[in-house]
Amino acid sequence: MTTRSLRREALNLPNAITLTRIALIPVFLWFTYYESRVDSFIAAVVYALTGATDFLDGWVARRKNLVTVIGKFLDPLADKLIVMAALVMLVHLGRVAAWVVIVVMAREFIVTGLRTIAMSEGIVIAAGREGKHKTAFQVAAITFLLLHYTYPINAIFFSFDLDANRVGTWLLYISLVFSVWSAVSYFDGFIRAVYKAPQRSEAVPPASGGKPLDTPRAPPL
Repeated sequence: MTTRSLRREALNLPNAITLTRIALIPVFLWFTYYESRVDSFIAAVVYALTGATDFLDGWVARRKNLVTVIGKFLDPLADKLIVMAALVMLVHLGRVAAWVVIVVMAREFIVTGLRTIAMSEGIVIAAGREGKHKTAFQVAAITFLLLHYTYPINAIFFSFDLDANRVGTWLLYISLVFSVWSAVSYFDGFIRAVYKAPQRSEAVPPASGGKPLDTPRAPPL
């Protein structure tokens, strides 16, 4: 790949969206660090925007046939950087337990390692629905945890106080269940793909002192 084609791939629309997502990480971290009711709201909006663009860049890449090697590297990297940065900051603020982040990081390391080994063996393991559910609940959970405060909701027929921190905590626990579930499913798929019994027909060994025996042939169709 020449320098010119490398620059063109890095700056195509899907990859530009992905790079924008990465550039937004310091923005929502800034508003989270200097937290107040207004800053927490801005941080949540910026983070929700990164989650929305996560689906956008993949859709554009498939729709415009702009899937590139750089995009395959940048997209999962951006996902992990955004989630890890947000969770570490939320642990710092005391909104998330440290063990939750440890489980999330362990899951990412395990799945990434298995995916790398599978690719080296020429095996493609399709991602299950559990991973998609995990991502959706995770984005929603972190958004609510960044909101943090209680917000009055006034609708036409009812009104209530929305505790964003409590909603985010429960959503994060649900995403954790899907996170572990998807890791187990991926590990099971990896074991089945790598260590499944080979489908080979073994030749019948020749009898002692005689000619090799012919293996039975399937009847003609």
